[in-house]
Amino acid sequence: MKAEILDRQGHHAESLKLLEPELPSFLAKSSIAIRSDFTQGVANAWLRRPAESSRLLSEAETLARENHPELLGEVALRTGAVAVIAGDWSRADAAYRDALQSARKQKDPYAEALALAGLALVATKEERYDESIEWSQAALQLAESVGAQHSLATILGNMAWGYTRLGDFESALAFFNRAVEVSAHSGFRDQQAYWSAGTSQVYYLQHNYEAAEAGLLRALDLARSQGNKRTLTEYMNSLSETELHLGRTESAKKYYQEAIQLEQDSPDRSERLASELIRGNIDAQERDYAHGEKTFREVIEDPKADSSQRWEAEAGLARIYARTGQSAKAEIEFRRSVSLVEAVRSSVELEDLRLSFLSSAITFYDDYIDFLVSEHRLEDALQVAELSRARTLEEGLAAKVQTASSSAPGVRPQQIAQKLKATLLFYWIGHNHSYLWAITPSKTTYFELPKASEIEPVVKSYWKALAGMRDAQDSGTVEGEKLYAVLVEPAKRWLPLGSRVMVLPAESLYGLNFETLIVPNPQPHYWIEDVTLTTASSLTLLERSAARRETEQKNLFLVGNTEQPNAEFPLLPEAPAEMQKIAHYFPDSSRKVLEGKQATPSAYLNSNPERYSYLHFATHGTASQTRPLESAVILTKEGDSYKLYARDIVTHPLKAQLVTISACNGAGTRAYAGEGLVGLSWAFLRAGAHNVIASLWEVSDASTPQLMDELYKGLSADQDPASALRAAKLTLLHSDSVFRKPFYWAPFQLYAGS
Repeated sequence: MKAEILDRQGHHAESLKLLEPELPSFLAKSSIAIRSDFTQGVANAWLRRPAESSRLLSEAETLARENHPELLGEVALRTGAVAVIAGDWSRADAAYRDALQSARKQKDPYAEALALAGLALVATKEERYDESIEWSQAALQLAESVGAQHSLATILGNMAWGYTRLGDFESALAFFNRAVEVSAHSGFRDQQAYWSAGTSQVYYLQHNYEAAEAGLLRALDLARSQGNKRTLTEYMNSLSETELHLGRTESAKKYYQEAIQLEQDSPDRSERLASELIRGNIDAQERDYAHGEKTFREVIEDPKADSSQRWEAEAGLARIYARTGQSAKAEIEFRRSVSLVEAVRSSVELEDLRLSFLSSAITFYDDYIDFLVSEHRLEDALQVAELSRARTLEEGLAAKVQTASSSAPGVRPQQIAQKLKATLLFYWIGHNHSYLWAITPSKTTYFELPKASEIEPVVKSYWKALAGMRDAQDSGTVEGEKLYAVLVEPAKRWLPLGSRVMVLPAESLYGLNFETLIVPNPQPHYWIEDVTLTTASSLTLLERSAARRETEQKNLFLVGNTEQPNAEFPLLPEAPAEMQKIAHYFPDSSRKVLEGKQATPSAYLNSNPERYSYLHFATHGTASQTRPLESAVILTKEGDSYKLYARDIVTHPLKAQLVTISACNGAGTRAYAGEGLVGLSWAFLRAGAHNVIASLWEVSDASTPQLMDELYKGLSADQDPASALRAAKLTLLHSDSVFRKPFYWAPFQLYAGS
């Protein structure tokens, strides 16, 4: 038992030393002998003695089959663990399935949790991400129910790796941190070191290299003290990658050399492939292009390389070809890299998992676009940028109308601008370079902008100022002018007074209301006073929008003034007034109203919302940061349910000209690479709404009824949604009340659908 504890704590050599003495003959066929064998088998696998490990596990299985069949499940668990250490995923999968069957037969929840966790890890390694998350969630529930701390740490950490691969960095960090906490509390120092490396990997993927390095160095002594070569290899490879990005090539080489020394006798080929990718990047940094090309080719052609390793190698090869003037070869590799990313993303079936996928892979689009710009192929660069936009949103809409995806090179930006009678501002915010394409009916013009690390802090600071009720025109508030100068002024020539502008943002810009930017001349004023703005997701969806015929029917589905479901969501005193004002613009025969007891989630879903041209919600809303499709409209309670979830909204197709979510954070609080903010507004667009008005922050119950009254006044006078919303906002901005501050009018933003 002590040997098994030591092995689980990562003290493999000490564990084996305890079990060196031979057992007495009367225990030769006992359960003790079987446990001794499989404990030694796992310890030897960690110490990279595969032959000895295999012999011991085989001996344990034979003994169990002949004398103690009730232990076959435990032997299968260790066989699975050893197969994982060796990178033999097929063998691991078979072993864990045997273990799961045995655990369920014996009603052993602890063993069942371990088997489920093992199957989750194998599914992650084999890129079956939906399945991995399902296995992990089942394992987590069991492990927590029986207080299995070692299993719990493993499950949490493996879930974190799965979310990392999916690009869901917020979830990954949360699970890694929990895994570190559980490991430390329970004395599993080896696991503590391993999962600490995982958190640093997430920071690395978020391009926060300083935080990644600091975390790795903080836990390096702990990792070294455990003597686990696999964990140490991860540390050295991660440090090498991080040092390269920090421009410290010699330091990167030092860590790389230590990694390859550690993995010399490793049976897991994936470890060596990770090091080879780093070697290729070091070669490229040192301009040893011939060796770098050879290294990347070996990774691409290795059957053990997973998809992420192959697309990284293809992108690395593309960068080498670009630097050596081999443009045609570079483009071939960039295309292969992006195609592989898209193929893996498409294999993820669950929509909320697919949403985040590009977060970890968007850098390869970034590199491709930088290459095309350097080749002066600006139109091609725009088309590649478009490839990454609103993929999940567009696929869902395409499926609804049974048409193939058109997110491929071939959209015609100038024709879109002509049909919409607007100037399109298409942004790409990259980690090395950022770009703006200003698209008019007659011309597409390109501008280079500052990189993400220079833009994002200003955006964040400005958002806080606006949401904190500051008047951005007050003296001393300069972020609004800065952002106008960086993001808009380069294209000012194509944006005369009275222009209609469609903004297609990126990265941090998804949460920015461009209407609030400060135009310095002739005197400081908000940009909303000069132009009419709409926010769009992609050129592809705008192209469909331009081809759409508007319905002449005008009817309203009005939901709100709900009963209070709990203390968290108090009654909104002004909701009745808001609903009364809006209903006033539609005759009784052209409106349906759900309020009070009738305003329940099931009542909305069962009321055929697809029949209405206008939908309006006057109630509370929630935005989920970790699970955006769990964002919800808060309605009247029926049983235990009072939330109309985004995941349910998307399953009920709409044809609405406009959906207005008069609630807090309706646009969502989390932006996904390529996809934008995902929350209630995204859900209604995904359901088929042509336009959605939603808020970027908490809204005021005092000012919103007035704003909405003005909005519908404009709509009833046949103004389009963008013009009507702008006019409504200007009534508040030009008033003498506190409502002139952007906190009151700027949260509401118009999003264009298809």
